[in-house]
Amino acid sequence: MGIRYQTPSGAVGAAPELRLSPLPERSGLRVAGEVGLSTHAAWERALEQAVGGDVDVYYLELSSVTFVDVAGAEVLATAAQRLQDGRRIVLHRPPPALRRVLELFWPDLPAIEVSK
Repeated sequence: MGIRYQTPSGAVGAAPELRLSPLPERSGLRVAGEVGLSTHAAWERALEQAVGGDVDVYYLELSSVTFVDVAGAEVLATAAQRLQDGRRIVLHRPPPALRRVLELFWPDLPAIEVSK
């Protein structure tokens, strides 16, 4: 018998999914799906690209992200902390829970900007 996953949305039987695609108009990614245990590796790789690049502003379009666990928020905060001075990651329309976690655990992190 296999393991069945229950996603935060309540659907049973489907493993959470994370889809990443480059933004056509600027440096960054459009992210859709969930950041959780089964998608952490893809999320980490995506953020490594953001940190490793040479752009001053890296955009993450998160309006189609339905869930980010605390470990996923930590990966984001850790990546932002590694950016050189003056560089930042801009989160466009992140899930409300991600905004709250960032405000709670990393309230003074200048390398992350949240836009609505």
